[in-house]
Amino acid sequence: MWTVKILLALVRLLWKALCLLVVSLVRLLLWLAGSDWEPQWLQRRDRARRTRGDKKDDSSGEDSSEESSNEDSSGDEDSGGGDDSGEDSSEASGEERLTPTSVNYHFTRQCNYKCGFCFHTAKTSFVLPLEEAKRGLRLLKEAGMEKINFSGGEPFLHERGEFLGRLVKFCKRELRLPSVSIVSNGSLIRERWFQNYGRYLDILAISCDSFNEDVNVIIGRGQGKINHVENLHKLRGWCREYRVAFKINSVINRFNLDEDMTENIKALNPVRWKVFQCLLIEGENVGEGALREAEKFVITKEEFQGFLDRHRGVACMVPECNDKMKDSYLILDEYMRFLNCREGRKDPSKSILDVGVEEAIKFSGFDEEAFRKRGGKYVWSKVDLQLDW
Repeated sequence: MWTVKILLALVRLLWKALCLLVVSLVRLLLWLAGSDWEPQWLQRRDRARRTRGDKKDDSSGEDSSEESSNEDSSGDEDSGGGDDSGEDSSEASGEERLTPTSVNYHFTRQCNYKCGFCFHTAKTSFVLPLEEAKRGLRLLKEAGMEKINFSGGEPFLHERGEFLGRLVKFCKRELRLPSVSIVSNGSLIRERWFQNYGRYLDILAISCDSFNEDVNVIIGRGQGKINHVENLHKLRGWCREYRVAFKINSVINRFNLDEDMTENIKALNPVRWKVFQCLLIEGENVGEGALREAEKFVITKEEFQGFLDRHRGVACMVPECNDKMKDSYLILDEYMRFLNCREGRKDPSKSILDVGVEEAIKFSGFDEEAFRKRGGKYVWSKVDLQLDW
């Protein structure tokens, strides 16, 4: 009797080992071929494994509000990610199920600039392996994501933009997302990147806080011989040539508050000019453990309104004061944890790779109504924009 049980156990182990070997070989061959495609049977296998992992988590009685796992475990391939199981759990409990329609993925914190007001600073150098990042993006798509925005740090810094390019291509070609966008300081972008990946990108947003190069240097957007304003015009030309919608982001602060940017913005003619009020985040640009001291950059709500009034003739301007920004963004950090900024700091959820999107997003502090009110959903696919290139 015991001999039979032992033999059956050995057979099961050998079968599992054989299956794992086949899966590993298939994925290795796909990787060597440079393909992002996966067979349906592999995708079904992953979904089934995530479902089993979710059920195991539910039966373990662990506190779902516990702080996210550490750096070593956040990228564990065998952890129970995914949100396929428990579809009706939020409805049964009377909770409104949140949808990650638009997600800002800060996959790296490293940057080559030192902007004094930066609120997502280089506290770690961690970047998820490419396949784990793709797995998380697939989970977000399955949960309802329509737009992904890649940011940092500086997203073109890691692997000279190749890592970012592969993610952009994966999101547009494999996940078929309506909108894929990037926020960058622009200093590391080369034309070759547009040649390789421009067709997969809907919007490129370049951060520019001043059209006075001396002010940019004071702010921290200066690096060697690169002229930030001249580079902005070069990037504008590439976006036009490679059919990528061009956007500008500006943080209004103490040093650019009195500047009139009207003519420069009109000359560049972006699809959107996002204008933010300088924001303080505990532990990032103010307070204990912060890598920046942003207090000297802060302006009042009234001063911010004065800047907006001066630029009311710029049709593409989209203003966002700190009150509008609060709770209306879904921010995903380098470990794929949602960041809750309600208390003026960044409190992380568990990683979506470990607990799935539906569970992690509950602790994001995200307010869907605030997202809609600030115009978070707009015409964000370059096909729908119908631009005159």
